[in-house]
Amino acid sequence: MISEPGPRRGLPVRRLVQLYTGLTLYGVSMGLMLRAELGLEPWSVLNQGISRHTGLSIGTVTIVSGALILLLWIPLRQRPGLGTVSNVVILGLVMDATLAWVPELHSLGARIPLLAGAVLLNGAATGLYISADFGPGPRDGLMTGLHRRTGRPVRLVRTCIEVTVLAAGFALGGSVGVGTVVYALAIGPLAQFFLRRFAIPGAPAKPSPVVARGEPSPERAILPE
Repeated sequence: MISEPGPRRGLPVRRLVQLYTGLTLYGVSMGLMLRAELGLEPWSVLNQGISRHTGLSIGTVTIVSGALILLLWIPLRQRPGLGTVSNVVILGLVMDATLAWVPELHSLGARIPLLAGAVLLNGAATGLYISADFGPGPRDGLMTGLHRRTGRPVRLVRTCIEVTVLAAGFALGGSVGVGTVVYALAIGPLAQFFLRRFAIPGAPAKPSPVVARGEPSPERAILPE
């Protein structure tokens, strides 16, 4: 059963628009990062590595891996929301569509601006998606679920997951590079800025663990991936 977490029930049209606009832009940003060929964020590194070994498109792998991760929610007693299910389906479809539409670039002078634009777009998409408050993505739910079950800090759990994922993806041939570092350094400040920019009027702001200074509650630890 899909539940809609969070107390915000008002402005459903705006929230739905923010949810699906954010997820669509997130998928586009993932595709653009891949086209820049300068390194990917950790989960895309893993998905790209799996794609190279299976022959499936990276978008298809993203969908399948998201669905498999949801199975891990069961023992962690996590409850999916509309945003969770939409995340699983939309990101992969949009990513493949972006790769089909945007040609490969060979000039470094074109790839560097493309990477910068993709990271910026990812930050904006993060702000839109989280502000909609329709539930975390499957990978973020895994993080918050492990946080609850282990009692370990959110930042530590997230770091351990992403380092493991990055190492596995690199071993499978996924792309790790300057783009991976740029994303890691930039996504926190960008997410913080856009979360404030797209906050729904009259609703309290919900910080994300990538931008919060302290330890937020697990319900607030959401980022789409």
